Amino acid sequence: MEVGGANEGYDEIDATGLIIKNMNTYLNQLFNLEGKVAVITGAGGHLCSEMARAFARAGCAVAVLDLRLEKAQTVQAELKAEGYEKVIALSIDVAVKEQHVTALNAVLAEFGQIDILVNGAGINGPTPFFELSLDEWYAILDSQITGTFLGCQVFGAYMVNRGGGSIINISSASAGPPLSKAFTYSIAKAGILNLTQNLGREWGTKGVRVNALRPGFFPTDWNRKNFITPEREKAILGHTPMARYGHPSELIGATLWLASDAAGFVTGAEIAVDGGFSCMTI
Repeated sequence: MEVGGANEGYDEIDATGLIIKNMNTYLNQLFNLEGKVAVITGAGGHLCSEMARAFARAGCAVAVLDLRLEKAQTVQAELKAEGYEKVIALSIDVAVKEQHVTALNAVLAEFGQIDILVNGAGINGPTPFFELSLDEWYAILDSQITGTFLGCQVFGAYMVNRGGGSIINISSASAGPPLSKAFTYSIAKAGILNLTQNLGREWGTKGVRVNALRPGFFPTDWNRKNFITPEREKAILGHTPMARYGHPSELIGATLWLASDAAGFVTGAEIAVDGGFSCMTI
């Protein structure tokens, strides 16, 4: 039955006469992202495409950015097929500052504001240390730490001037201690974590929160081919208390929380979503 008057805000009374809160209303108010605008780089990829879908489903307008425009357009088409019209796809090389500026202006022209940025672009490489070329070294660093730095610099300047925003960077289980076989990647992820902490400190009074997600193992087909041998899989799962890999959808709760006002006192933090990998010893 409906309850009004002094009980306004509740929607029914159970058989014992106790008032039951409308939990959906409460949660919607706490985590509401309706009408926000989210920009995601690397959004054609394994994890960040799932984040792009989640932001759209949460009521955001979404800018899907990827180096390969066709991948961004695939995500855009999927979301439009679901009925989400406020989605644009843009190409970006995150290592080029001018392309961040172009993307910023394109999103503002389309949606009028930007509230959320996920810096998710980046590549990896399994080359042994003594065989690493400078080309590979710079390619990984540029896609990871340089791309995150430029995203924070360009979109962050807009957010600081506006007086609000949430930036989510992508750290990794390899940010420290580093994982084997991922030398440059581990260095880049450690840098992303440090940058996140630096900006969380610098912008603490500016209304802009900067945090990092620390995913555990969410392997792609490329990971399985280039990194995960049967022996390595045994070591990974043996070091993960949940004894399994993560699914991209399992990053969404933390992502939406960090983007929302529910995380209003959270900045400079690294949030582990790793099945317990980071707490495991023996």
